[in-house]
Amino acid sequence: MSIDLLLPLLAAAVQSGTPILYATLGEMFTERSGVLNLGVEGMMIVGALFAFVTAKLTGSPWLAFMVGGLAGMLFSSLHGLVCLVFQGNQVVSGLALTILGVGLANYLGTPHVGLPAPGFYPFAVPFLSDIPVLGRVLFRQDALVYLSFFMPVLYWWVWKRTRFGMAVEASGENPRAASAAGLNPRRLRWAGILIGGVLVGFGGAYLSLAYTHLWTNGLTAGRGWIAVALVIFAFWRPERAVLGAYLFGGVMAFQLRLQATGTDLPSSMLLMLPYALTILVLLFSAVRGKGVEAPAALGDNVEPEG
Repeated sequence: MSIDLLLPLLAAAVQSGTPILYATLGEMFTERSGVLNLGVEGMMIVGALFAFVTAKLTGSPWLAFMVGGLAGMLFSSLHGLVCLVFQGNQVVSGLALTILGVGLANYLGTPHVGLPAPGFYPFAVPFLSDIPVLGRVLFRQDALVYLSFFMPVLYWWVWKRTRFGMAVEASGENPRAASAAGLNPRRLRWAGILIGGVLVGFGGAYLSLAYTHLWTNGLTAGRGWIAVALVIFAFWRPERAVLGAYLFGGVMAFQLRLQATGTDLPSSMLLMLPYALTILVLLFSAVRGKGVEAPAALGDNVEPEG
């Protein structure tokens, strides 16, 4: 493959991987607090819809992006209500959240199918875009891609350098010990759920505001489930989340380009590639992940203090 073909593919991998990166970081944040949320797909598509409608009504992409994050947060609060208030099963609640989110978005979004809306478009960063290779791949993207470059660094700083991050992590590792130390694990888990919901909503908003610039039912196309798998692949580490997101983004971009070239491979097989890679990634993580454990109290509910 020539450099003229490879560089656009790498740039497309970054763009395709960006919504997955936002969602993966959001799910990692939630799981670090000790809450398993399998409703990422539903939260993403709700964030995508509300961002699209806001952009269409107001003409402001940035406001729409914020609304997408807020929609993800509000939708994730349903999971918090079930798991933290009513002590429900986290797996069942997450699956219900996905079913509800996809159904609700498809129902409310049907009148908007195929309609365009204002959004974010690529622009070159002065000087940086002129760097050989990296400039064409990384610095001729849209504003939300540039914003995503800072998210893993911010995530790392919160967990490693702030008392808040360490407290949230303590609630995911040993909520009883955290409570004995004067912390409130339930409040910290609420924080993990809501902040994670904002990031997941951002991932959904990216799809409708920057990736497609229009609404279509089923817009997320399984990206939420890919994000859940990537959390395991990343071993809850932000730098590995970046690698995984761009890897999946590259596979998605590659299969789209293969279809555009008129390859003889069946389109159904090409569409299967990202999800087949998900299975391979999980198998790889199971083999290589020995000794790398999830938060100790992940999935365990915290009883209200009496």
